[in-house]
Amino acid sequence: MVEINTNELTDAEAEQYDRQIRLWGLDSQKRLRSSRVLIIGVKGLGAEVAKNITLAGIKSLTLLDDGDVTQDDICAQFLVPRDQIGQNRAEASLARTQNLNPMVKVTADTTAVADHPDEYFHDFEAICATKCSYDQLLRLDGICREKGIKFFCGDVFGFFGFTFADLQTHEFAEEVTEFKPAAFVDEPAAKRTKVEPVKTTVKRTETFVPLKDALGVDWKSESYAKKVKKSESSYFLMKILFKFRAEKKRDPAPESRESDIEELKRIRDEELPSMGIPLEKVPDHLLSMLFAEVSPACAIVGGVLSQEIIKALSQHEAPHNNMFFFNPERNLGHVECVGA
Repeated sequence: MVEINTNELTDAEAEQYDRQIRLWGLDSQKRLRSSRVLIIGVKGLGAEVAKNITLAGIKSLTLLDDGDVTQDDICAQFLVPRDQIGQNRAEASLARTQNLNPMVKVTADTTAVADHPDEYFHDFEAICATKCSYDQLLRLDGICREKGIKFFCGDVFGFFGFTFADLQTHEFAEEVTEFKPAAFVDEPAAKRTKVEPVKTTVKRTETFVPLKDALGVDWKSESYAKKVKKSESSYFLMKILFKFRAEKKRDPAPESRESDIEELKRIRDEELPSMGIPLEKVPDHLLSMLFAEVSPACAIVGGVLSQEIIKALSQHEAPHNNMFFFNPERNLGHVECVGA
């Protein structure tokens, strides 16, 4: 059900979040204010999400990253000062994140996600995972489904990016506009043709599938074979990237560009035919666009991902069910329900 939060905002909070309260309502802001969020991976995409949800006014934010700041991070990770290269990425991002909104409690965790027991993740209302392996994402989604925690993940690979949401069974309030006849005085019914818009709030429910279903689609099946032509190439690029990450324990790197492109081609040539996907769905030139995190792509994908987290926690407006892809070639963002 759409929960009613009885925790009142302080006068300072009401003033701080006045614009947002006007936008999505007091109850939605109160739900946000009681939400604890974990972001795993604080590179370019993670930084964008951290910025946006901190400004939105959640209760607390934990930044989890066991990696150190590199020169490549400076291109897209704006929460890290330039003099922090070599320092832990989560700790280096802490001060600037906290300065965005002193009313949000921000903490850093330098432990690897794989080293945390399942119980660690039970203390959050939402978990957003970036730069994780396929196996770790499945583990996290399983934990979230067991405990009713909202799960999000996403990645930016070069110019491309994606997001995924598993909200299990999610209820939310949505404002709809209906057109009803206007009230007239002393007018015959036949002449009462004018209508006026009337806004009402309705409650809706969306059901989500787990990540393993979205990433384990049988594209050879009759229902999905028909969709191959219209499906985003970004989905298959994502699958190729996960395979590369599993084999190399890293993402494609600019310093090994030529050899990594050959590896990406090899993975594509193995994976796509096994899925029943023609190779031309992912042409060679797309594989050369998967390196590093491009700042504008992080801004776009991070903006969408953080907005979905805010909508889910506030239970305001319909969520994306269940994947969003950004394709720079077409300058297009596309929402697709995969695996349902």
